Amino acid sequence: MFTRFHRRWITSIIPILVVIVLIGLYLIFYFQAQHESSPHPSETVSNEGWYAIYFTDPTSPSASSLRGGPDAALAEAIDSARYSVDVAIYRLDLWSIRDALIRAHMRGVRVRVVTDSDHEDEAEIVDLRGVGILVIGDQREPLMHHKFIVIDGVEVWTGSMNYTVSGAYRNNNNLIRIRSSRVGQDYTREFEEMFLEDRFGALSETDTPYPVLTIDGIQVEVYFSPDDGVEDRIVDVLRGAEESIDFMVYTFTSDALAEVILERAKGGVDVRGVIEKDQASNPGSDYERLRQAGLDVRLDSNPRNMHHKVIIIDGSIVITGSFNFSRSAEEHNDENILILYDVGVSQEYLLEFKRIFEIASP
Repeated sequence: MFTRFHRRWITSIIPILVVIVLIGLYLIFYFQAQHESSPHPSETVSNEGWYAIYFTDPTSPSASSLRGGPDAALAEAIDSARYSVDVAIYRLDLWSIRDALIRAHMRGVRVRVVTDSDHEDEAEIVDLRGVGILVIGDQREPLMHHKFIVIDGVEVWTGSMNYTVSGAYRNNNNLIRIRSSRVGQDYTREFEEMFLEDRFGALSETDTPYPVLTIDGIQVEVYFSPDDGVEDRIVDVLRGAEESIDFMVYTFTSDALAEVILERAKGGVDVRGVIEKDQASNPGSDYERLRQAGLDVRLDSNPRNMHHKVIIIDGSIVITGSFNFSRSAEEHNDENILILYDVGVSQEYLLEFKRIFEIASP
């Protein structure tokens, strides 16, 4: 039975409860509005910088000894792994990477590997399986063409370099290391889609957690083919070029990319390019089409392969990854690209482009 005291107490506390509820509702709507007003997730990485870029140099004296290439830095990163190493690699025959993966496995790090089934018989893959590392092949005709590693879920290495002797020491390639938990989640999701769910190529889903994000104030985009419409996104970025488009690519058979480059060239944008010479005469190559339009597109001079897949736009945007400019890359293969909006990153890639462009031939 309520006493007069109880009634007075209830009457006095009701306004306090109302205030608490109103404050709670305000905070809910405030944080929701803050979340919705942010164009994309932001992340700050303070330790040792969030990226590092490596280029192969087939002309260096150390290349002949097969030591000191970008694989050395990658092997060192694998040696630093504490919990997990996930590898998606088209081909592996570098003993430096094989040995680093085995060392990680032996000290209790979870090591998982996805590779293209055409290269499952490589001795180094056999060695990994021999110590108990689980390696999954794609078991299909199109390529599992990725070249990425995720370390401890927060460090991603990707680019154009296969983990092979030729990839690291004979061909022109690039490798970029990014420290970001969100980029790590993006690549881990792609990896597990293949490794755990057996989803390759057209079976992949558009479910990248953070396709657009910022790291230390710099916008980064992450896309995977064939599920994310990579070619359309590249076309959109190229369409925004105002001053320059510089590209170096192993294979160029994408009419959509050729058309937007020609369109921007007609609009006054300066276009330069380098294409792998052994691919330029293949059926469907856009090399002659670009040349006949008056663009300064050249053939590389490396006796082996110029294997980059890079576009630099206005000296401030870089597109890089495993994605050749081809229908296979867009519709069938498993591929990845990064788009990085940063002058510092762009200038490093631009220096590599200029080095290759200057010794290339029409």
